[in-house]
Amino acid sequence: MLQTFSRSFKTAAWLGWQVESNWTDPLLFFAFSILKPVSGVLILVFMYNAVAGAGSDAPIYAYIYLGNAFYIYVSAVMAGTSFSILDDRERYRTLKYLYIAPIAIPVYLIGRAVARFIVGTMAVVVTVLTGALFFGVPINVVTVNWPLFLVSLALGVLCLALMGVILGSWTLTIRSEPWFLGEAAAAALYLFSWAIFPITLLPAFLQPIAFLMPMTYWLELIRRALLGPELAAFPTLAAFSNLELLGILGAITAGFGVLAILAYRFFDRLARERSMIDAQSNF
Repeated sequence: MLQTFSRSFKTAAWLGWQVESNWTDPLLFFAFSILKPVSGVLILVFMYNAVAGAGSDAPIYAYIYLGNAFYIYVSAVMAGTSFSILDDRERYRTLKYLYIAPIAIPVYLIGRAVARFIVGTMAVVVTVLTGALFFGVPINVVTVNWPLFLVSLALGVLCLALMGVILGSWTLTIRSEPWFLGEAAAAALYLFSWAIFPITLLPAFLQPIAFLMPMTYWLELIRRALLGPELAAFPTLAAFSNLELLGILGAITAGFGVLAILAYRFFDRLARERSMIDAQSNF
């Protein structure tokens, strides 16, 4: 079993990188990978300066900047994991061959997300460095809580990959216009993630949704790790310690792990019954 998982993950990671990166020369690929997210963050900075008028020394500024920067991973990992199903089924038409290969499909999907994680990481690193060097984001490498940052990042990315498996399993059963699903989910969750505004600004009936989303706790931990203790306790989650937030994020990740297994089994059975493993949409 462990050998099958290892083979599935390594092969999928290598294949995903080839698919993502071999369409052009490395320089153009790097520029293409970072220009869009960096441009988006710059737009956010200019909007903040024009509307808020609070200056870059306000704690909310750094929270907004880092939240928007690390939300890049949501589209890259979650949407990328689900998108790989469509790549194999619609564009390359190899999904039916994967089903008869000695691999674990859910592990394969997570492996395919590795390439998008690497591309997303390049964009996140450049965006954060740009903020620290040119836009007044108060990050000091000496005061960064690196263990908290690395553990939080790994746990959050794993949770996003599991959410992507759920979406990818769902796309197995969608015949018409399935390409929008991953990006649509990432865009919808942007509202509930506390990426650019506190949860308390949401209507009261929507706030419970935000508190159930892993991005809420993940982004809070990332901010606390990078900004240091003097800027860590933003009011919304200030009552929770780092360890408590890690526990909540870990529990939500475990929950999504269970949901990913159940969703794959359900949608896989449904796709087989409906003969949709090698179905073609209007791609």
